[in-house]
Amino acid sequence: MFRNKDVVLAVYREGSFSRAAEKLYVSQPSLSATVKRIENKLSVPIFDRTTTPVTLTPIGREYIRYCMMIEEQENSFSRYLSDQVNLLAGEIRIGGSSLFSSFMLPRMISEFSRLYPQISFQIFEDSTKNLMKGLLAGNLDIILDNAIIRDENILSTVYTEELLLLAVPSSFEINRELAPFSFSGEDIKKGSHLHSDKTVELGAFSRYPFILLHAENDTGKRAESLFKKHQLQPDIAFRLDQQVTAYNISSSGMGICFVSDTLIRHSENSPSLCFYRLSDPEICRNIYFYQKNKRYLSLAGQRFVEHNTSKFSPTEK
Repeated sequence: MFRNKDVVLAVYREGSFSRAAEKLYVSQPSLSATVKRIENKLSVPIFDRTTTPVTLTPIGREYIRYCMMIEEQENSFSRYLSDQVNLLAGEIRIGGSSLFSSFMLPRMISEFSRLYPQISFQIFEDSTKNLMKGLLAGNLDIILDNAIIRDENILSTVYTEELLLLAVPSSFEINRELAPFSFSGEDIKKGSHLHSDKTVELGAFSRYPFILLHAENDTGKRAESLFKKHQLQPDIAFRLDQQVTAYNISSSGMGICFVSDTLIRHSENSPSLCFYRLSDPEICRNIYFYQKNKRYLSLAGQRFVEHNTSKFSPTEK
């Protein structure tokens, strides 16, 4: 029943019998005949051929779901077998937002590759939502992200901790008033802010414009929570998807943004910004490695996670 599932999956993914035939290097009549034999065995059609692109029938949707489950198990066994034969070799498909893909993953991969040169990497940059979809679909092996994901199908391992800070354009008058409480980019790189009692209240900045991330982003979600907690209605200049973009716009003097010390430590110092630590516990969060539960993670992937989490201590960065 699932013997020729690759043919059915190709039609489903390409949305066309002709494109699927080209992809599989077979003739269209041959491919169509194979699909027809499967449908005859099921006694119901898998595809609705009256639409363009072709669509799935209700039974077809369920058949495809089982095909993909079988495909994933086969891929898991292939990775397991490869590990046993080749030891630490193969490929790791890892994803992250622009912050992690641009500033953290290249360094982590470069360091790991010096130890295990036979392992190759693919980096995928996208939103947390899309990355998690890719992880669950089996298209990614690992994700590096700071979002809190509560899903029994996803496993998490803490990579490190980070703090959210306020990045305030140095041209804003409030900086003169709060000068004793501000940190420079160099201070953040040295870790001076980690155990400092120099904190400020969010309300001190209520008359200034903010650059916030959308609520589906963990940084945006925490910002919304802080404003609600302090009963503040922010003047929102921009709503964005990426923390890096918010940081760059804030550097141009257009508003205040919430930024992680992770980004500050991996960026060039910006003399046009002053940084402040809030007193709320909500500014503290973890960065996690995520992988799919009950799916075989290659030995290379396991070693990559272990290598990058072995140095983590909850008391220090």
